[in-house]
Amino acid sequence: MGERLEDILAERLDVIFCGINPGMKAAAQGHHFAGRSNRFWRTLHLAGFTLAEVRPENDRTILQYQCGLTAVVERPTARADQLSVHEFIAGAADFEQKIVRYAPRFVAFLGKAAYGALSGQREVTWGLQSKTFGNASVWVLPNPSGRNRAFTLDQLVDAYRQLYLATGEPVPLVPTWC
Repeated sequence: MGERLEDILAERLDVIFCGINPGMKAAAQGHHFAGRSNRFWRTLHLAGFTLAEVRPENDRTILQYQCGLTAVVERPTARADQLSVHEFIAGAADFEQKIVRYAPRFVAFLGKAAYGALSGQREVTWGLQSKTFGNASVWVLPNPSGRNRAFTLDQLVDAYRQLYLATGEPVPLVPTWC
């Protein structure tokens, strides 16, 4: 499969959300978190990051909320467990350089697996981490994938809201694109 999902990034964002890797549907459609069962956009809205729930085909509007999107591993798969630790390690230096270049305040890893593989930590906790990554503060959030049923929507929203509150950025009353 030659399809690749493009990053949605800008310099000095509040948060860059880092998925593990693109899902097959997202890569095929060219839009982040496009799977019907993925709860990312709903969670982001309910946690306070956006004024309304963003549709995957409008994923670029996330920049208006001082947030960006990328993935740790570029190769799309049906499930994250189809990736090898080697794929994380092989891309670690390039990924860290990307974070240094764009200089977000926070890097939010969506799931413990990606951050654990990049940091070499065996035990990763949820929330703010003690170490930085690419000069950005690190936050580890539950993966919003529909396959991740260990977390309810309410639990996801609570976890993401903690990051939103840490940014100290209120949602604008009117989108900046109006």
